Amino acid sequence: MGGWAIAVHGGAGVDPNLPRERQEEAKKLLTRCLQIGISALRSNLPAIDVVELVVRELETDPLFNSGRGSALTENGTVEMEASIMDGPKRRCGAVSGLTTVKNPVSLARLVMEKSPHSYLAFSGAEEFARQQGVELVDNDYFITEENVGMLKLAKEANSILFDYRIPAAGLESCSVGAAANSPLVMNGLPISVYAPETVGCVAVDSGGRCAAATSTGGLMNKKTGRIGDSPLIGSGTYAGDLCGISCTGEGEAIIRGTLARDVAAVMEYKGLGLQEAVDFVVKERLDEGRAGLIAVSRDGEVACGFNTNGMFRGFATEDGFMEVGIWE
Repeated sequence: MGGWAIAVHGGAGVDPNLPRERQEEAKKLLTRCLQIGISALRSNLPAIDVVELVVRELETDPLFNSGRGSALTENGTVEMEASIMDGPKRRCGAVSGLTTVKNPVSLARLVMEKSPHSYLAFSGAEEFARQQGVELVDNDYFITEENVGMLKLAKEANSILFDYRIPAAGLESCSVGAAANSPLVMNGLPISVYAPETVGCVAVDSGGRCAAATSTGGLMNKKTGRIGDSPLIGSGTYAGDLCGISCTGEGEAIIRGTLARDVAAVMEYKGLGLQEAVDFVVKERLDEGRAGLIAVSRDGEVACGFNTNGMFRGFATEDGFMEVGIWE
């Protein structure tokens, strides 16, 4: 075993004109979340506890698109989704269509541990939340003034707002990033306004146990009832014996490529190392889609890859390595 490791993300694809102050806010939040995870790992908490703890922190802060600060549906409401997976025995839980659950990732874990199912959605998930006694809030709690403004822009443009733009170069590993001016067009609709993105955390503890968790409010101006990749095990989230992965970006492309599971698959079947597997999957499985992901291995390695313009991300390992970045 190579010791514990942790990675966290706040979304792939960043407006190159994002104000410097907003970039610094994002880095501070990612650093705070890493410190929470590091402290938990040093205290010998299992990886599954660590990823839940970190994602709860991200859901509570309105900076990124999960929990409070989630993107709004076409009706101006919030519908959140999340998933969590424990590498040992590949246990998992997922939820969609949440409108009152303060921390969706924790309800996903309760689905995993307190129900006979792996996935609950909409009214069934809300009823399960009430039965489990989780903290509930009004839908207005999740809505921010900034996102109300973004929804207005989306409706005026008759488009769905994403937060990623095509980078100057194709595949980006963790050490490379570039700005771009050309907006991405999807299904003939322009995507040219910054919006927040999905959050996620992956960790491996000192016992070599991997876990992953992902949470999101989805797309700005999405249709009600839309489900993305984040709650889909094998697409947006996956953890097994070899690694843990959390994805972010164009959900429909991530779903088609079963992106998270494919990283583990090429490690298992092709014998690739963690970063090799991440690079292969981002390059070969997204087709024309735009996304990114973070990953840890049971050997204490961290990795990421993206073909978007930047990705909010942070990493730390037991040997003292720590890095938080957006572009480079």
